[in-house]
Amino acid sequence: MNYKAVINVLAKTMIIEAFFMFLSMCVGFYYGEQTFISFLIPIAILLAIGVPFAFLKYNSNNIRAKEGFVIVALVWIILSLFASFPFFIGGHIPNFFNAFFEATSGLTTTGATILNDIEALPKSILFWRSFTHWIGGMGVLVFILALIPSDNGAMHIFKAESPGPSVGKFVSKLKHTARILYSIYIALTILEIIALLIAGMGLYDSVVHSLATAGTGGFSVKQAGISYYNSVAIEVIITLFMFIFGVNFNVFYLILCGQVVKAIKSEEFITYLIVLLFAIIAIAINLLSVYNDFWTALRYSSFQVVSISSTTGFATADFNTWPVFSQIIIIFLMIMGACGGSTGGGVKVSRMLILGKSSYANFKNLTSPRQVLTIRLENEKLSNEIVNNVKNYIIFWAVILFIVTLMISIDSFYGADFFTHFSASLTCIGNVGPGFNGVGPMSNFANYSWFSKLILSFEMLIGRLEIFPMFILFSPRVWKGK
Repeated sequence: MNYKAVINVLAKTMIIEAFFMFLSMCVGFYYGEQTFISFLIPIAILLAIGVPFAFLKYNSNNIRAKEGFVIVALVWIILSLFASFPFFIGGHIPNFFNAFFEATSGLTTTGATILNDIEALPKSILFWRSFTHWIGGMGVLVFILALIPSDNGAMHIFKAESPGPSVGKFVSKLKHTARILYSIYIALTILEIIALLIAGMGLYDSVVHSLATAGTGGFSVKQAGISYYNSVAIEVIITLFMFIFGVNFNVFYLILCGQVVKAIKSEEFITYLIVLLFAIIAIAINLLSVYNDFWTALRYSSFQVVSISSTTGFATADFNTWPVFSQIIIIFLMIMGACGGSTGGGVKVSRMLILGKSSYANFKNLTSPRQVLTIRLENEKLSNEIVNNVKNYIIFWAVILFIVTLMISIDSFYGADFFTHFSASLTCIGNVGPGFNGVGPMSNFANYSWFSKLILSFEMLIGRLEIFPMFILFSPRVWKGK
């Protein structure tokens, strides 16, 4: 284990987190809020630990796969821990387990909350709350890859943190890839801010909701969420950008390179679009019995389908009250999630495609055993290793979902039936946000015990890091010298 590399990257990450907290502290200064100490103390601790070790020399070529997994897992745990301090130190969320849950939910872009009165919190704290979505959406380690001198070691970190079944570089240098990713990310965020301003939303609200949309997180500064604004224009803009941030960023890179046809012919993109259109229309028709008007039904259906599928989790309607047919589609969207290489969560569209193609190939082999079938995605042949990894991932994902549902079912609070516990576990591992019944879009996770909140917090981390980094972190073999 290259301990110096691990410590060095952790230290640099802590410095970056301190910088992001400083920006949130500046928001407090601007609005004249008394939240200085809430940010100053964690900033001081982060810098005191991070600065000395940031200059530690290490062999960057000796960052192997196991170092990459360990770095990613430790970084996300430490980030979540310190991200909870501004909530806890100022007494804004006086219970530490609640503060840790809220911070982890923010960084993993889950959007599940324990807050019963969101608007009572200072603007700087709410800004930090939504800012954690933006930080976690692209991945903070992507942000610091430019600081790692060798692409050889950095690639292992990039693979361990990035969502999807396989990760590659856009260009030959990983530093340039990281810059391209963040340039697209920042540009799209700014575009949404401008669009929301034009639609009539205030500057502060436009910024925080754009940060939450970009990270596909879903934290709002209003207790009623996006429904507070009751604006079709705002809902259309947020729906559009939720869809955009649920798309693989490789599509945007191809568009920037002038390869528009190749981008829109992406197999994953087309599948994602078709699934969304089907879900929107099917639910809208099903909701005619609820809203008695197709256009009203289409308005709520389109927003909620894109919100859930992109795993953003914003809500303009209580889908707890929708017909069972619509709820089943929503559950499927929670499981499927967004595209690989996006800021969204879930199993990912690309994995669902690979699983479907693999199952179809196995079925054909039953009738034609001698036939050799090749599984392809985006016109590229997939190795047996990638196909098996996808199958293993989905099995692990389902097992964790079941185990966490079982563990939190020990909790007994009012309204906590099986569907509440199951959807709470599903929405946390898929980084979606709202679930059903007791944790529905108009409810929250406040009634769970500290034990369940801790379990669900780690389930969010497992879901965001796609399982394996968190498990590898606790493997004794990883920490051995060879």
